[in-house]
Amino acid sequence: MKRTVASIGIVLIVLALSSTAFGQRAERTTRPTREPTAERPGAEQMQQAQKLGQQIEEMKAAHQSLIDELNAIRTTATKERARQTVKQIETLISQRQAAFQETLRGLEQQQQQLQRAARNRMGRPGQIEPRARKAPDFEMDSFDGRQVKLANYKDQIVVLEWLNLDCPHSRYHYDTVQTMVNTAKKYRDKGVVWLAVNSTFKTTPEANREFAEKHKLPYPILDDRAGELARKYGARTTPHVFIIDKEGRIVYDGAIDNAPLGKQEAGAGKLNYVDQALSELTQGRKVSLPNTPPYGTPVKYGRP
Repeated sequence: MKRTVASIGIVLIVLALSSTAFGQRAERTTRPTREPTAERPGAEQMQQAQKLGQQIEEMKAAHQSLIDELNAIRTTATKERARQTVKQIETLISQRQAAFQETLRGLEQQQQQLQRAARNRMGRPGQIEPRARKAPDFEMDSFDGRQVKLANYKDQIVVLEWLNLDCPHSRYHYDTVQTMVNTAKKYRDKGVVWLAVNSTFKTTPEANREFAEKHKLPYPILDDRAGELARKYGARTTPHVFIIDKEGRIVYDGAIDNAPLGKQEAGAGKLNYVDQALSELTQGRKVSLPNTPPYGTPVKYGRP
């Protein structure tokens, strides 16, 4: 028990130091820079966006390392039957995840602004858009007993939707509006495969089967309670959506829409980002908005 409490103290110190470092890093990034030169309009914004992207990836890796450490302490506390300690650790994980997501959304929005500014200056969007990364391969079981392989969907468009049965954002898109099911049905006959993924370590097969039956899901829910697939793709929230094109590249990574729980920004019309991307892909066009900041409840990773 003493060992567990001491470990929590160490992690709290690391969390405080890392949070300060992230804040300082973001502050340095947001400082104004000199006006881009006339010879290369937009080049400076592009460099800033790329640098910010590297910092975001570093922040993700450091954050996940901390969460893994907390999960390890939680496992130890569970074995020691330190129930109060387990609750404290779970609260700490939840708070840390929420703060991280808020910081990350701000940085990603800033990155998008830099990319748009560079696009406008350069006049050639293709020069600054990040190269689509290859989708990590996977072979998994679904909660209804199916075996799902990404390789089986060659020459098809694949949508991965991260789902948490208890997340209010996920439930909104199933209980209040049928965003996921309706979008999946809309493109089912256009070569689009929709797969839900549940990486919540506490979820059960029974709960997922009941959920699928209740909402008459036309697609399976993949069993990722170990969190392996979520880590491969970098899934952060529920819902977090990835679209893989026919060449096996991730061409969209982000939120389902611009209206968390049905509330969009003032003056902005409601936009289903995934619907827009799938419409463009199925018409043979390039995805015009490949990245958006995902919103929702942090993914409840299990121990690797």
